[in-house]
Amino acid sequence: MESEIELDVMAVGAHPDDCEIGCGGTLAQLARQGLRVGIVDLTDGEPTPNCSSPAARLQEAEAAASRLGIQKRITLDLPNRRLFDTFESRIALARHFRIHRPKIVFCLEGKTPTASPDHWQAMQITEAAVFYSRLSKWDEHFGRLPVHVISRQVYYSLFYESQWSGIGPRQFVFDITDTLETKIEAVKCYRSQFPPEKDYIYDRIRSMANAIGLSAGLQSGEVLTATTALGSRNLLQTLLLS
Repeated sequence: MESEIELDVMAVGAHPDDCEIGCGGTLAQLARQGLRVGIVDLTDGEPTPNCSSPAARLQEAEAAASRLGIQKRITLDLPNRRLFDTFESRIALARHFRIHRPKIVFCLEGKTPTASPDHWQAMQITEAAVFYSRLSKWDEHFGRLPVHVISRQVYYSLFYESQWSGIGPRQFVFDITDTLETKIEAVKCYRSQFPPEKDYIYDRIRSMANAIGLSAGLQSGEVLTATTALGSRNLLQTLLLS
């Protein structure tokens, strides 16, 4: 059986920079709290207009992961621009869930009609891989990797088309006041994707985080959506954000 570090949290994106933009502040905050956090990029994100090579994009991704405090970053060998929800792609991701055994998986949510269709495919791949990770009697695809049940799947959004209502079912706001600038620094690592003429993206990220935070009485936040209802054993702590 493959021996690898076990993680508390794994976030999955279609391309390097998806997780940074969608939930980078949350990942940085969890890492600061001492959790072991990883990222899986389903593709290397290349080719893109301004990047010289896949190797250059991977260097940007590693630099961004370092800024966020990510302990493990994995890039799967799936094709950018031609990412599809196939049996093989599901198994490829589920293998890493079994190897790294996260308690929580962060998953892209929804379609992005003005951006890459890979995002929608990534959501479907991740949902299926969470399920495949816990299926027994499937050694022909997983070898001796033991089954692993993921406790929670949580969606994050890229907000190309706004899906944030603040009152959506199972939506909640995670406080990233202390890590918003860390998130922006991580996104800035992708200079091939955000050259000087696209510097406006950083103001957009900051403005969105501040608006989301304000809706929950916080300075800055990111919207996450649970797949099932959330419970609480400490009402005071839950309601007063203590």
